[in-house]
Amino acid sequence: MENTSWLKQTADKPLFEDLIWSQPENKAQAGKLLIVGGNLHGFTAAAKAFSAAEKAGSGSVRVVLPDKLRATVSRLFAEAEFASSTSVGSFSKSALAQLIDQASWADGVLLAGDFGKNSETAILLEAFLEKFDGQVTMCGDSIDYFLHVSDKPLNRKKTVILADFGRLQALAKYSRRTSPLTHDMSLYELVKALAAWSGEVEASLITYHQGSVAVATDGKVSTTSVEPIRFPELAAYTGVWWLQNPSKPFEALTSAVYFASRNTA
Repeated sequence: MENTSWLKQTADKPLFEDLIWSQPENKAQAGKLLIVGGNLHGFTAAAKAFSAAEKAGSGSVRVVLPDKLRATVSRLFAEAEFASSTSVGSFSKSALAQLIDQASWADGVLLAGDFGKNSETAILLEAFLEKFDGQVTMCGDSIDYFLHVSDKPLNRKKTVILADFGRLQALAKYSRRTSPLTHDMSLYELVKALAAWSGEVEASLITYHQGSVAVATDGKVSTTSVEPIRFPELAAYTGVWWLQNPSKPFEALTSAVYFASRNTA
């Protein structure tokens, strides 16, 4: 691996200062993010992502939750909108048209997590990735739904997979990577593996390992040394910075990590 493929960012020195200085200040030019997540028993990831997306500088943010939450959530979370759910409170497959309609409004979509385990939700999320061709950031248990069909998110253009190390390890296993990811591997070994993996797939990969957040896009990897970071918030920053800089995904995702580490501790 050539040295030029691994860039190191520090908590007090961003790699791409020009991108940071050019972030839109006018809300009308700052983009629109749609956050999808939750089930009857929890919507913490979506709520945290919503708050972080506003901090990150999104011009407008919408959140879609299963409609089983309407009675309890609408009074607490006025910004929430709702889509069809199953009898047990997860998103149903009939919510597809609603999600596609909401996604057509947005410049990017964040699948924030807390989806629970449900066969109809699995059908919905898989169909959504196939039919929607815009930016999608995946986080939390949204990734779990694709472990057995890992090629669908990995080989989808305009996709970011933001996974804790265990989930990324599982994704690598199910996608039959010849070099497995292990918890005891060094940061250098992880960077080398991510450079190779991201050079073979369409998606960008983000994870946390040994005190650093690693971002991998098209064979390039950046690492940022940070304290353990909350993933729903990091995913929101990722979604916002990427939709504001669609032609520079690597730079945008790396800059998102820098700002998230400073604002979500």
